[in-house]
Amino acid sequence: MQQQMIEQMSAWLTTLPEAERIEAINRFRLALHRESPFKDQPVDCVLWVKHDQIAPNDYNPNNVAPPEKKLLLKSLESDGFTQPIVVHEQKQQQYEIVDGFHRHLLAKSKSSLKKTLKGYVPVSVLQCGSDEVSGRMASTIRHNRARGRHQINAMSEIVRELSQLGWTDEKMGVELGMDSDEVLRLRQINGLLDMFSDRQFSQAWTVK
Repeated sequence: MQQQMIEQMSAWLTTLPEAERIEAINRFRLALHRESPFKDQPVDCVLWVKHDQIAPNDYNPNNVAPPEKKLLLKSLESDGFTQPIVVHEQKQQQYEIVDGFHRHLLAKSKSSLKKTLKGYVPVSVLQCGSDEVSGRMASTIRHNRARGRHQINAMSEIVRELSQLGWTDEKMGVELGMDSDEVLRLRQINGLLDMFSDRQFSQAWTVK
């Protein structure tokens, strides 16, 4: 029975034009994902979407140096996409990047990749905790820091924004994987007084 269903599905897919076939495969994957024991894991359902359905976020502090970007291109050309782009669905079939900006950029700009990928990129859609911008920002930082790459100035700006959204130092430490001294240093880099309005200092220093 199972094998018969697989054969029937495969035979039907071969009759479809390429774009319709990709859409049908995505729908099958979503249906399987809903019944999967691993449906709480985003990577359980990797979808192929047009790269113009994806937009970068405006807060990513990650930066890739030219040699690393060249190696990334070589990896994508030689090994293919081994990691999907992590996205948040802003509205139906329109996505914002959480992690994978440079993979997306190369996929849509390099002719070798545009040809092999047919204008599509693989995405893994975040669900839990991604409905608010602060949650998406925290997720981006976690992905970047897990690889050991982030820009200090951009990180300090994110710390400022999260502070304005009501996040405490303790919450930022837990969600972004920082200790209290690191959070404080990033706040100090920004140098805005309103970032320290919730702090009490025991005594002002005087110079004699």
